[in-house]
Amino acid sequence: MSYKSNPILDKLPGHLRQFIKPQDYGEYSAIDQAVWRYVMRKNVDYLGRVAHGSYLEGLKKTGISIEQIPNMYGMNRILKDIGWAAVAVDGFIPPSAFMEFQAYNVLVIASDIRQLEHIEYTPAPDIIHEGAGHAPIIANPEYAEYLRRFGEIGCKAISSAKDFELFEAVRHLSIIKEASGTTQSEIQKAEDKIGTLQQNMGEPSEMALIRNLHWWTVEYGLIGTLDKPKIYGAGLLSSIGESKWCMTDKVKKIPYSIEAAHKTFDITKPQPQLFVTPDFAFLSQVLEEFANTMALRQGGLLGIDKLINSKELGTIELSTGLQISGNFDKVLSHKGQPIFFKTNGPTALAYREKELIGHGIDKHPAGFGSPLGKLKGINLAIEDMSPRDLKAYDIYEGKQVTLDFEGGVTVSGQIITGTRNLMGEIILITLKNCTVVYRDEILFQSHGEFYHMAIGEHIVSAYNGPADLNSFNLMTHKLHTTTIKPEKDTKRIQLEQLYRQVRDFREGKNTTISRNKIFKAIKDNYPEDWLLSVELYELAKSNNDFIFAEDIRDHLENVKLDNPTVGHLIDDGIALVNENFHTHRAK
Repeated sequence: MSYKSNPILDKLPGHLRQFIKPQDYGEYSAIDQAVWRYVMRKNVDYLGRVAHGSYLEGLKKTGISIEQIPNMYGMNRILKDIGWAAVAVDGFIPPSAFMEFQAYNVLVIASDIRQLEHIEYTPAPDIIHEGAGHAPIIANPEYAEYLRRFGEIGCKAISSAKDFELFEAVRHLSIIKEASGTTQSEIQKAEDKIGTLQQNMGEPSEMALIRNLHWWTVEYGLIGTLDKPKIYGAGLLSSIGESKWCMTDKVKKIPYSIEAAHKTFDITKPQPQLFVTPDFAFLSQVLEEFANTMALRQGGLLGIDKLINSKELGTIELSTGLQISGNFDKVLSHKGQPIFFKTNGPTALAYREKELIGHGIDKHPAGFGSPLGKLKGINLAIEDMSPRDLKAYDIYEGKQVTLDFEGGVTVSGQIITGTRNLMGEIILITLKNCTVVYRDEILFQSHGEFYHMAIGEHIVSAYNGPADLNSFNLMTHKLHTTTIKPEKDTKRIQLEQLYRQVRDFREGKNTTISRNKIFKAIKDNYPEDWLLSVELYELAKSNNDFIFAEDIRDHLENVKLDNPTVGHLIDDGIALVNENFHTHRAK
């Protein structure tokens, strides 16, 4: 294992561990550290006024420093005290996995950091977004429970076959947008692909809908009143541009409700509207309202149809508690109710999320099918029959039976045995020399093997993934794209060294360097760089070197003229330095 574990991470199943990558702290350059410091200093200064009160408190509780990029090991030592942990991953991971991590109280952190050129916002998840956005708010116990519960429900949401294609397209766009040297035509092509996919998604899946809820709460949520909301969404907390933009009248504020599930979003642009929840408790109320619409709680024909359309591994649970996990490919119905289902390929049976002994994928490698419902002319479902009832209807070991189900499925064969659940209810009947027929179609016919008939009047639940995680090999994580590390030329390496020297000076590690020489090197060789000059300005002011500070200010004015797009970033950096300087002098 290439990362340090702890009691919370020890509970993670293997199929989630496959997404974890080590955080190589040594890969962060001094420029990366300066980007973190600028964003955090600016955010804390501003967010102290507009963020939910849990934010600043959470920064202290989670051990996130303004001065340096958080080390995952250090974060975990502190997060475990509030019952959470953090792991590093490579950019976007599939939504169901992301949410399942949350269900285990584990915060997923993309360990890369945005480039200086994208300091205000990046569509790619990065450590500023995750570490400075998500982590502080989970120190609020009510919100942390919402996040955990969201993951628990969200990872059961059923996807459509098109969802993963869209996920890969969004991941690709986020990677190339953050990568240096990407042409505008490449970005436009990737954005066009996403646009085309979004217009042809068809009926939105459960995963698509719950991702919308996640976006408008966990990522871009506001809390309080419509006229004076506070920020709690990580996307806003980590974006120095959008956190200001969202507070203006140009962004419409809408009362949060389940309708947010049907409001799509564009990760590449500022949000034109945001949803405001009155409090964290209301988030959980809407989540439960949405969960009531899911196949997880509704089951039935709609639920199994969703699983068939998803073409992914899923589970149905019958009214007896028997759980069947596999790739569902067929359902027959009568009067709106499923009367027969079938999986294709490896299938496992379970009860209360534990695989039934002798009914793993090695027992059912090619699939599993069974009728559902009551028998014709008998009001009592098989599952509700006592041993005396079963004997009266000849549903008994050794008996040759013909079972005619309502809806038209007929099962005939010799009963070998039955399997009961903990409540004493029959959940499986095993037959030999068995034939299963629907009208003129033979659904199953024995060729020496036993037939295991599931017992259940109806489907009470249908959801993504297996009932027992150990039943299947879920170690299938393969991404077609990985984040692109910028190649560093000699000039870039030399610039990083200048940033390192300034950082070492500020931290007292090397106070013999000449800041004037560094400033000259910037003007001569890196006239477009602005952040290091802002840091030098901060050092000049703190050392009361006002002449040097004015020289730097003059240089930064020229940078603004040459590149107006960074003008507000320079002004904000200067203003923050001046504000802190005057505050310090006043003390």
